[in-house]
Amino acid sequence: MSSGKPSLVDGEIKDNQNVSDLGKNKIMSAGDSEEVQLNRNGDDTTQTIKLYKRRWFIVLLFSSYSLCNSFQWIQYGIINNIFMKFYGVESFTIDWMSMIYMLTYIPFIFPVTWLLDKKGLRVIALVATAMNCAGTWIKVTSVRPDLFAVTMLGQFCCSLAQVFILGMPSKIASVWFGSEEVSTACSIGVFGNQLGIAIGFLLPPILVPNVEDMDLLAYHISIMFYITAGVATLLFILVVIVFQERPELPPTQAQATARCIPPEQYSYTASILRLLRNKPFLLLILTYGLNVGCFYAVGTLLNRTIIEHYPGEELNAGRIGLTIVIAGMVGSLICGIWLDRTKTYKQTTLAVYLMSFVGMLVYAFTLSLGHLWVVFLTAGALGFFMTGYLPLGFEFGVELTYPECEGTSSGLLNCSAQVFGIIFTICQGKIIDNYGTLAGNIFLSVFLFIGSVLTGFIKSDLQRQKANQLATAATDGQQQDYGATALIKRPDSPSDSSQA
Repeated sequence: MSSGKPSLVDGEIKDNQNVSDLGKNKIMSAGDSEEVQLNRNGDDTTQTIKLYKRRWFIVLLFSSYSLCNSFQWIQYGIINNIFMKFYGVESFTIDWMSMIYMLTYIPFIFPVTWLLDKKGLRVIALVATAMNCAGTWIKVTSVRPDLFAVTMLGQFCCSLAQVFILGMPSKIASVWFGSEEVSTACSIGVFGNQLGIAIGFLLPPILVPNVEDMDLLAYHISIMFYITAGVATLLFILVVIVFQERPELPPTQAQATARCIPPEQYSYTASILRLLRNKPFLLLILTYGLNVGCFYAVGTLLNRTIIEHYPGEELNAGRIGLTIVIAGMVGSLICGIWLDRTKTYKQTTLAVYLMSFVGMLVYAFTLSLGHLWVVFLTAGALGFFMTGYLPLGFEFGVELTYPECEGTSSGLLNCSAQVFGIIFTICQGKIIDNYGTLAGNIFLSVFLFIGSVLTGFIKSDLQRQKANQLATAATDGQQQDYGATALIKRPDSPSDSSQA
């Protein structure tokens, strides 16, 4: 006679009376599921933990459309002088083609994180790719010297799409990946954004050479815009067809607990207020903004700083930007793997922050030596640590704020980065105009030093790690309550109530 409880056969759930004998064991299964664990709670229901192979496709698809969007952040700035000539505008106006990405993020991040909480990952992905696709096609129509306002509108649409993208890596990692791989998955999500910036540094100087014939220049610009629009359209179609909201079953015990929280018990406003009362997280918001804001300023003004010392080297300016980001991508992946293995969030974050400060100083004092190979070397070292810091900040933030929504914590971190990015870009640009590149880079170095000191004061209270450890201990040591469900508050269980 069937007991009415599920069991696992080749990764699928079927009826079987022997399921209770499986309750305490991990099972390696075939098919899409890689690892399964059953956990029983007090009302005699079961909670299944799974890892799905398709999680890698989801994070790679996200990385791809993040790449397409971030490419457009820097595609104007890295050939600043060429777009100045084509549209007949000032250098500072072209700087705003990058800074609009930062400015748009600030007012829209809170509505977007609310939408993420209410509608989930798939809706956010659809809106992001739709806006990005629309922006690219608007730019296609703007390739005339008198249509700068149209190209700005297209860039605004792409910047709005970015709001739906930047905070998602940690959310996707938590929803789809196991506790031993969330940092690596987050790094892969950030990796796409960094790769897009790298391609944005590399391709525009190649696709749009500095020619005097305005018709030929318009042709080259239109080729770049058409390529971007084609890629954005393909990615939008892929997201519509295959992007999935979440796996059928949670990947970790922490996620299992989070899914058991009734929606009516969650308040977005209360979540924001709790985050703003979390002192370690507030310090992280400040330090993350200082570091990433410096990176935004360096990237936006790279063409100007390189051309000042090496006239006519637009192509090498793009290659130096590529070097910064590629080195940062390597740093991101190494840091993600290191965090998954060691869980030393504060120590790793502090070490990388300090090395970003040192790298900025070395870059500042070697930029004017007259040797491009030295600039490539020092810029690569700077990028390894400064860009490598991005996923560290995301994952440290999730650890400090669990069980709050990952999209909300990441959104606040990115909001800080956009604010400082605008401030640093404008200030460094003015300093470069009046005092030179050395003074501008020292200006950024001062704030990286301040950020390093403040990082040392962040209390390393890793809430997500504690939740996973408690759930694992409950699974191994209790007969009645297993795994994450043992942490859920129930009226008939005084001990559980005291834990909550």
